[in-house]
Amino acid sequence: MITSRLDTGGAEYLERRVAMLAKLADLDAEHAKAVAGGGEKYVDRHRKRGKLLARGRIELLIDPDSPFLELSPLAAWGSDFPVGASVVTGIGVIEGVECVITASDPTVRGGASNPWTLKKTLRASEIALRNRLPYVNLVESGGADLPTQKEIFIPGGRIFRELTRLSAAGIPTIALVFGNSTAGGAYVPGMSDYVVMVKERAKVFLGGPPLVKMATGEESDDESLGGAEMHARTSGLADYLAVDEHDALRIGRNIVKSLRWRKLGATPTTPHDPKYPAEELLGIVPEDLKIPFDPREVIARIVDGSAFEEFKPLYGPSLVTGWATLHGYPIGILANARGVLFSEESQKATQFIQLADQSRTPLLFLQNTTGYMVGKEYEQGGIIKHGAMMINAVSNSSVPHLTVTMGASYGAGNYGMCGRAYDPRFLFTWPSAKSAVMGPAQLAGVLSIVGRASAQARGLPYDEEQDAAMRAMVEAQIEAESLPFFLSGRLYDDGVIDPRDTRTVLGLCLSAINSAPEPEPQRYGVFRP
Repeated sequence: MITSRLDTGGAEYLERRVAMLAKLADLDAEHAKAVAGGGEKYVDRHRKRGKLLARGRIELLIDPDSPFLELSPLAAWGSDFPVGASVVTGIGVIEGVECVITASDPTVRGGASNPWTLKKTLRASEIALRNRLPYVNLVESGGADLPTQKEIFIPGGRIFRELTRLSAAGIPTIALVFGNSTAGGAYVPGMSDYVVMVKERAKVFLGGPPLVKMATGEESDDESLGGAEMHARTSGLADYLAVDEHDALRIGRNIVKSLRWRKLGATPTTPHDPKYPAEELLGIVPEDLKIPFDPREVIARIVDGSAFEEFKPLYGPSLVTGWATLHGYPIGILANARGVLFSEESQKATQFIQLADQSRTPLLFLQNTTGYMVGKEYEQGGIIKHGAMMINAVSNSSVPHLTVTMGASYGAGNYGMCGRAYDPRFLFTWPSAKSAVMGPAQLAGVLSIVGRASAQARGLPYDEEQDAAMRAMVEAQIEAESLPFFLSGRLYDDGVIDPRDTRTVLGLCLSAINSAPEPEPQRYGVFRP
């Protein structure tokens, strides 16, 4: 049992809590932009047509009072496109079955797909495939955003490829079509296993009447060309004809129910609440990420019963490793304690990861790292080869990985602690997090040293005033590009979350992961460092 040493009445704790609450207020404001869709004008117009909004459709589709884990809600943040990327994605429970759900937001440019829509949709289909989750598409889209076609046409074909891969893997794909599904968007229902279309609302065609007129000279109307009733009676594309949106959602629920889907992974034991309240997670991470904090305080507030069996506690103390359960699922945890990873920590991590693979235990990485240690002593001591061992173990570990970035995530430490490039099943970020190749001041300083050395080699004077301006500009740029909203906007995580929700989010992810069977184990023994 972890005994907390957190002083929740102390000035330091209260200062950190205030800073985190300010960040969460900013996060709420950004999430509100995604929920607002295309804005009041287009939302009102959509409703006046008697149509449900994207999140309203999801709410009626999933089981009453069940959670919906929304993914990548800040996609496209900081770009020329609206926050949310005109699509809602996430994991919800339909008739007791966890499913990946995507819903076009037709209030944003008619639901047209822009480059960030593509990235977000592909991430959703990847989650469905890796975790063996049925995939439900709520479709109402005008196809590609034509001004950005050069960025989405060629890679956009992967959306249809992934639908066929899901079907080939025995994972059902279901399309509920509420409105237009035109051009390339027509292949979403075309390549789905089950298709439901709403009468007099759904329109599915490769080319609408104007394009057909231009291409062939043929005169046609929406209904005869691609209406729901035509597809149900004549083309056979629609498997079910719904009388309205509510009926389509009812049919969608019945389809999932008829799948008789069952999970193939581990069955959880009875969970126990942590001994310490989640509310206290708000005051753990310092505003200045150079100040270390004890990750055991986080672990104590997210794992069952605050029980943690620490592995190698006296060796490599900058990395905390050990075993716990979370919502009844066994997990192995790797958490940075003092930021820097030394050779001992790297070797400890390597052994622990292999032990987790041997026992088929999923791994949770709690990131707060400035990277691997540098300097002559550490280079001579083999930090590169030891760091490479850890990265090798992370890369080839076959159990599911989950990652939460709590604080810093700099340099190759991001890789060793299973950053996005290492394909964790899910990766979430706290509002306190920052991630980059190195800290802003360090990066600017390196550029300054290189510039100074270059000038000296050429026998030229070094402009100190220009150097100061360059450093300030670079620091500001790297600081802005290190922040969680910026990184989440580029889908380098699956969402920025309130620290208090960490246990719930991880529990939902562990449950989803266990829809799939355990992956095959590795075929070699554990290497002791």
